[in-house]
Amino acid sequence: MKANRETNRRVHRTADVMLGAAVVAMGLIAGTFYIFSCGVMPGLGRSDDRVFIEVMQNTNDAFNNPVFFASFLGALLFTAVATWQLRGTGPYRWVLAALVVYLVAFAITSVVNVPLNEELADAGDPAKISDPAAVRDTFEDPWLAWNAVRTLLSTVALGLLARALVLRGRDTRSRAGARQSEYFDSAAGSNASR
Repeated sequence: MKANRETNRRVHRTADVMLGAAVVAMGLIAGTFYIFSCGVMPGLGRSDDRVFIEVMQNTNDAFNNPVFFASFLGALLFTAVATWQLRGTGPYRWVLAALVVYLVAFAITSVVNVPLNEELADAGDPAKISDPAAVRDTFEDPWLAWNAVRTLLSTVALGLLARALVLRGRDTRSRAGARQSEYFDSAAGSNASR
């Protein structure tokens, strides 16, 4: 009986860690997409075509690093693991919804934004592009539109995970209250110690 309780506690702690990691990773990704929507791209939009292309090529290249991939893939993996671990609990539906919503954002990134980034890289040295305005036009508007969609989706996923975290905290407090010793019950405390 005691071994089962200890195993259950470990499972609950692991689920809590996975849910917390999912919230952090999702927050990092939602923030990354958000900052592009409200700061980076509007700022770059003021640049001439060659500068726009060069900066976006450099930025896209800089994002090919383990730190970004850890959060981009981590948001998906941590949410998927938390979904599995929390099945049958109150927060499960919220985490599952976050997983589905983020899967759509992940797919948009993989199917739309990354190929657009690759096409921009394939355009070559901005100083040697014969029609930089055409290259920019092909890239900028679709990239911005789909970035706005993935920003919204990842922010919704973050909100869903935050709700799950709140519910998980309530579940944990309820479980702790249910396991409380009679000694700590004010009515039985004095009798339990004798």
